[in-house]
Parts: sequence; C-alpha cells; structure tokens
Amino acid sequence: MAPQLSPEVRAGDRPTRVRYWVIVFAVTLAIVTYIDRVCISQAAPAMARDLGLSEITMGYVFAAFAWGYALFEIPGGYWGDRVGVRRVLMRVVIWWSFFTAATGWVWNSQSLIVTRFLFGAGEAGCFPNLTKAFTVWLPRDERERAQGIMWMSARWGGAFTPLLVYQVLQYVSWRRTFEIFGAVGVVWAVAFYYWYRDHPRDNPRLNAAERALLPRADDVTLSEGRVPWAKFLRSGQVWLLCAQYFCLAYGWYFYITWLPTYLREGRGLEMGQSAWLSTLPLGLGGLGSLFCGFASARVTRWTGSVKITRRIMAVTGFACASLLLALSTWLQDPLLAMFVIGLASFSNDLVMPGSWGACMDMGGKYAGTLSGAMNMFSSIGGALSPIVIGYLLAWTGKNWDLTFYVSAAVYFMGAICWLFLDSATPIEVESHLTE
Repeated sequence: MAPQLSPEVRAGDRPTRVRYWVIVFAVTLAIVTYIDRVCISQAAPAMARDLGLSEITMGYVFAAFAWGYALFEIPGGYWGDRVGVRRVLMRVVIWWSFFTAATGWVWNSQSLIVTRFLFGAGEAGCFPNLTKAFTVWLPRDERERAQGIMWMSARWGGAFTPLLVYQVLQYVSWRRTFEIFGAVGVVWAVAFYYWYRDHPRDNPRLNAAERALLPRADDVTLSEGRVPWAKFLRSGQVWLLCAQYFCLAYGWYFYITWLPTYLREGRGLEMGQSAWLSTLPLGLGGLGSLFCGFASARVTRWTGSVKITRRIMAVTGFACASLLLALSTWLQDPLLAMFVIGLASFSNDLVMPGSWGACMDMGGKYAGTLSGAMNMFSSIGGALSPIVIGYLLAWTGKNWDLTFYVSAAVYFMGAICWLFLDSATPIEVESHLTE
C-alpha cells in the first residue's frame, strides 16, 4: 500500500534524506561481514599448515560457518521482526566480532570448527535484519536499488579482503589478523545502536514530506509477535524462493572458500598472484548486484511487471553463470579463466537484488523471517559446497574441473525454479487465493 500524504506536508516541500543513512549503515556492515567471513580463505594455507589440517578437514572448517549461519537464519530474522532491528543487530554484530577474533585463538581442528560455527550463528542475523530495516525505512520503489548497493558493497568488501589479508599477514600472524578484523565490528555496533530507531518517525530529523514517503507502520511492523508458519510451509512459492537461493549459494561459496587453494594448486600461482586474482569474482559480482539494482527499474518500465523483471534477471543470471563456469574449465590461461569465472560471479549476482526484493514483497511485516528462511537454504547450500568439493578433490586426485561442472548443473536448476516463482505476491494474499 502506498503511503498517504499527510496534511502536514506543504506543496513544494522536498523530503529530507535521513532514510538513506540506513543504506550507509547497511553498506558498511555488509563490508564488515564479508571481510570477517572471507579472510579465512586467504589464511587457510597457513592455518592448515600450523594446525595439520587435510583438505577434507578444511572443507568441514569452511562448512562449519555455513551450518551455524543456516541454523540461526530463521531465529535471527524472527527475532528482528519481533523485538526490533536495533537491539538484535547490536547484539549479533558484537557476538560474531568476538568469534572472529577467537578464530585466532584456536589450537586444533575441533576448536576451529566450533569457533567458526558460533561465528556463523552470529552472522546469521545480519542480512535478514538489514532487509527488515529496508522494509521499514524505505519506500517500496527504493528497496531493490538499496539491496543492489548493499550487495555490491558486500561483494567488494569480500573481493578486496584477500589483498587486505595478504598485506596484514606480511606484518602479523594469521592469529593476530583475526583479532584485528574482529575489533571493527564492535565499533560499528556501537555507532548503529546510537543512531538507529526501529520506527523511522521517532527520528526528529525526518521532515513531514519524508515521513509521507515511508510505509505505514501497521504494514511492516509485527505487533503481535506471531508468524504464520503454516502459511510459509504450505506455500509453494516460499519453497521455490528458498530452493533457488540454495542453488545460488552452492556455486558462489567456492569463491570464499576454495578459490585461493584452486589458484595455487590447480593453476600453480604464488600467494601474491592468487590474492590479486581472487578479487575478480567478488569484484565483478558486486558490479552484477549494482547493475541489477539499477537496471531493474528500467526493465520494469518496459515489462510493466516487477515479477517478470525479476524472472528475466534471475533466469539470465543463473543460465549465464552455469555456462561460464563450464567454459572456464577449457581455458589454459589462468588470467583468462579467472576473468570468465568472474563473469560467472557477475551473472550470479544478477539474481541477488530480486531475491531479497521478493522477501520484502512476499513477506511484508514478516520480511525478516522470510528472508531468514531463504538465507537459511542459502547457507545449507554453502555448507554442502565446500564439503562436496573437499571429497571430490580427495576422490579424484584433485580434479578441479569436476567441481565446476557440478556447480554449473546446480546453477541451471536455479534457473528452472525462477520460471515458476511469483516473487511479487504477498504470502498472505497467496494463502487467501488458495484457501
């Protein structure tokens, strides 16, 4: 429902832009999350050497984060829907920042797996609650663009993390590196808690014109603390939304787990070279998110339908990611192969803004919970991916090509999901139509 103009708004009044600070906070936190989660991929060889970890064990270490992330996605999103984003984000950011630092204090594989699991449990509350904040603070026509900007920032934060970690490792050990990155999140949590309010109208800096742009509180706030779980479970559209995001994450998690190892062992590159090339997939992926976020509005003017626009972007993204990953296995030049893999990541991220936009439109006041459910399936895909790759490498004598073919097949299944997904109809409306 479009917000109604308040009688307090005078003709010619220009809305203030206080709401955009929510995007600023989301962007900075997205960067922090990806620095914290990606830095282990660059530090992995040194960690494996010091702790005596095999490829299969390292696969479980990578997956431990994703399993913690998966199991706490729905609780984290629901918690934000029920008690408010302000308190939830402050707590979870401090939680995962502690366990980022604690990664540097581990002494064997078991302690490392437990620490990464608890780190993932904390990060699980991040993006569902940021999505809830966008739902509350932004008009509907600005939300998808905000998602594109946020995910571009997340990807670029992850893209430059290998270079950042490489430089830090020249001066301190991998253990001190995790402590340094853990401190950054605490600073963010304090600043966010000081500024943010769960109800935008509680911020006196918004003028009447900006208040009139915002959604009504009743439409986006969960006042009774109850979520229609049965409607979620009965909805085929919810299952399609979650399945496509599982497919997306399975292929993408390679970039933040095994990629540096692939470049060194599969392509024979030195650590410095691999650090530079590791920036390509997430860097180009960020451009994909930004492109989709801004292009979607123009495509919607052409198609006349948000649902059709999202389907076009997502099917194109999944199909191109599948083809490009398969193509990369035929290329001998490491730079050219990595550029093609980077284009696959660009295609991957064409799906991102539409997926999170679907959570806001389909979920409404339950946007945090629904986005948590979707991201839970993403995390399951991300948890399975490094384990499967570890076993494939062990069983095939490190045949990297097979790992790309499997990911390409999973990407193709994601495209199939989007052919049947209605990403714009609210779940409550869909439930009424089917009852």
